[in-house]
Amino acid sequence: MKKVAIFVHAGEKELGRAVHGLLYAEEIHSAGNKVRLIFDGEGTVWIRRLEDPGHTLNPLYKKVKALGIIEACEHCAAAFGVEEDVQKANITPSKGNEGHASIADLIAEDYIIITL
Repeated sequence: MKKVAIFVHAGEKELGRAVHGLLYAEEIHSAGNKVRLIFDGEGTVWIRRLEDPGHTLNPLYKKVKALGIIEACEHCAAAFGVEEDVQKANITPSKGNEGHASIADLIAEDYIIITL
């Protein structure tokens, strides 16, 4: 079994990168691998958008969210004004590096890192 961490840094105007993060996470998980989908930096704004039932990606997002593999950088969610949205969505905060997601910790745990 492989372990993969997918970081979504894509901003609000980068729908293609956000959707591919969801698709890759679902595919990797379905193949029996361990995956963590981490919304980081400006990517944290996607949580608010994807939680909207009217958003075109909401069904895919809900499917991936149900897998329990989505996280969001705690510091970045606060910096981009979506901390409350992330909390309301019950998304796990990533905060291993002074409030940020820790790539060093993931590497130490033998995760393959993908950034979008």
